[in-house]
Amino acid sequence: MRQHKPPKASSKPPTSPKPAKKTKGPVKGDKLSSTLWLKRQHNDPYVAEARRQGYRSRAAFKLQEMDDRFRLLRPGMVIVDLGAAPGGWTQIAVERVGAKSLIVAVDRLPMEAVAGAQVLMMDFMESDAPDQIIAALNGKKANLVLSDMAPSFTGHAATDHLRSMGLVEAAYDFACQILAPQGSFLAKVVQGGSEKDLLAALKRDFAKVKHVKPPASRAESAELYVLATEFRGTEQKS
Repeated sequence: MRQHKPPKASSKPPTSPKPAKKTKGPVKGDKLSSTLWLKRQHNDPYVAEARRQGYRSRAAFKLQEMDDRFRLLRPGMVIVDLGAAPGGWTQIAVERVGAKSLIVAVDRLPMEAVAGAQVLMMDFMESDAPDQIIAALNGKKANLVLSDMAPSFTGHAATDHLRSMGLVEAAYDFACQILAPQGSFLAKVVQGGSEKDLLAALKRDFAKVKHVKPPASRAESAELYVLATEFRGTEQKS
């Protein structure tokens, strides 16, 4: 059942958690930065609601909101979740596709098991990672490839953007190897201006491509999601 239970606010709960307000003022030093981050987390209704519903991160609501809008998750699907830790997206996927599905969650960071999913602890960017994921699929093609991978941020916008693009391009290349015809690809990108080549490739290989900014994505964040649907199949690639 597709349900999104928003956090309670005063007498009547809103239809969805309201994004936290921006924290104003300069950040000077790691101590102040950490203090502001903790304050933002404390005031963030998505964080509170994630705890209440048992989700491992507020990011769970990003996938939930995008699925509510685009109906990406369906019973019986085969799904690969890249950059899965701590497991919020994997939890949503398991809830919405049911027990007869196959979900493979991948991350280089430790991640507790999620009932209904297979968790692989590995660095997706290592040369042998794709073969291990393909082996876990046991001969099946994926219906959906998710990538919430993000680089270790440096604070330098151009560098962070390029590192993010390297991850999403690798995820896209792999998705083209494992997706079934009509499959979908959803990936996080950090905006920065060098997305043109990726978008051109996606439009060649998928019938529909769009950018998505779910409400749970903080307004001040440069993150954006690219959603490509109706994969044309490997025979269409030149």
